[in-house]
Amino acid sequence: MTANLLGKVSLVGAGPGDPELLTLKGKRCLEIADVILYDELVNGELMKHAAVNAELIYVGKKPGAHCTDQKKIAAMLIQKARAGKYVVRLKGGDPFIFGRGGEEAQALKRAGVPFDIVPGVSAAIAAPAYAGIPLTHRAHASSVAIVTGHRALASEGSVNWSRLAAAVDTVVIVMGLHNLGAIMTGLLEGGCEPERPVSLIQWGTRRSQKSLTATVATVAGLAAARGFTAPTTIVVGNVVRLAEQLDWFQPRGEKSQPWSSDSQTELHAGSPR
Repeated sequence: MTANLLGKVSLVGAGPGDPELLTLKGKRCLEIADVILYDELVNGELMKHAAVNAELIYVGKKPGAHCTDQKKIAAMLIQKARAGKYVVRLKGGDPFIFGRGGEEAQALKRAGVPFDIVPGVSAAIAAPAYAGIPLTHRAHASSVAIVTGHRALASEGSVNWSRLAAAVDTVVIVMGLHNLGAIMTGLLEGGCEPERPVSLIQWGTRRSQKSLTATVATVAGLAAARGFTAPTTIVVGNVVRLAEQLDWFQPRGEKSQPWSSDSQTELHAGSPR
């Protein structure tokens, strides 16, 4: 794209992992971007849509590992746009569902940088679908809540698990594996039946997807025994029982990240190609 006096930023949802779940609008944004800042959970296969001369900058975050500060990410978006670049901020899932897209949009607004939002398919919806779990069903669930499990213990902004247990039919928890035991305890204390079904879906929609079906009382121990790791989507509710009938997705390939270590290393270099 030809540089203008002031560029623009698109906050683009990359989807949950299956590269074919990227929207057509998201693909078009990648094709014309001068700069792409992308997250840890973005499938590396999506970079084939980028222009040959696009600058690729890795700004991923991993639990317990060094990651790019959020303020630094916002500063880079503003700097690149002010240099007349068209910038794509490529985020796993949907930018506005636990993707900190709202914070980045606010920073761009304060800086006077034009921006738009390109929604993506959230893992909170796609991972259960790929595991054969409809989040709502006329016979089983008429309400659903999507919550973060990052703050499982009592703290400002944490989820009130005891109230949530009785409030909705289906609960989808993202970023909750590390606190799985505490979350299940909170649900039980809120009156949730110990036998209520729970599903864990690791790397949902990818070739490395694996699932586990258990109950509120048993899932934490089983998850640890079977070596589940992040990212894992957690679904609590009677709709989990439908997976036995509706599980349609047959993951292909080995149980590992669906891109090679070589391609991932090249993308993380963050230099113009």
